Amino acid sequence: MARQLSFDLPAKPVLGRDDFYVSPANALAVATVEMPHWPGGKLVLSGPDGAGKTHLAHVFADGAGATLLPSQDVIDGIEDADTAALASSPLVIEDVPQIAGHADAEQTLFHLHNLTLANGHRLLLTGRGAPRDWGLTLPDLHSRVQGTHHVALDQPDDALLAAVLAKLFADRQITPRPDVIPYLVANMTRSFSEASRIVAALDRAALDEQRALTRPLAMRLLGQPDPNT
Repeated sequence: MARQLSFDLPAKPVLGRDDFYVSPANALAVATVEMPHWPGGKLVLSGPDGAGKTHLAHVFADGAGATLLPSQDVIDGIEDADTAALASSPLVIEDVPQIAGHADAEQTLFHLHNLTLANGHRLLLTGRGAPRDWGLTLPDLHSRVQGTHHVALDQPDDALLAAVLAKLFADRQITPRPDVIPYLVANMTRSFSEASRIVAALDRAALDEQRALTRPLAMRLLGQPDPNT
């Protein structure tokens, strides 16, 4: 019997506000991002990979009419006219630590910071870890970012981890058996990145083996014996 090929198609995440699950692990960050005013007009949102920084950034951008600017765009170079246009409305700059060490990009970020705030618009910066650890080398930029009000997304509690798993499965348009998510929450390493890895691996395994996404499959993935074998 020929083995059916599976294709690792990228999942399309749903990034609306109604799709963001609020729990004690992220409630403060969500409430802060949704405040109508931030101290000094700017905010740093940090958290580990997969914690929801991009999702919350989209929530803010949708509500405030903000532009989302990936750090790679800053690294690749932005013309002066484009800098002025970006600073003419609220702005989100994602993964700011990636800009660290790129002298021209840090200078551009410094201008975007100053011009956006001078125009009376809000500025949201995202990245992993505390701003003091982002490695920015331009002194004026480093001091301004470090002095920005900072809110962090924590690692997930049980309720949030279950919701994240459910969303990751839904993004892939797959429905696991009802006992799969409770089993994963009780037995997996508690991190957002691990949740993403496990869901992707389960999706691939279920496709490769042409079987439902069941608890025995999850047990095998986590290194526990399949009771049906």
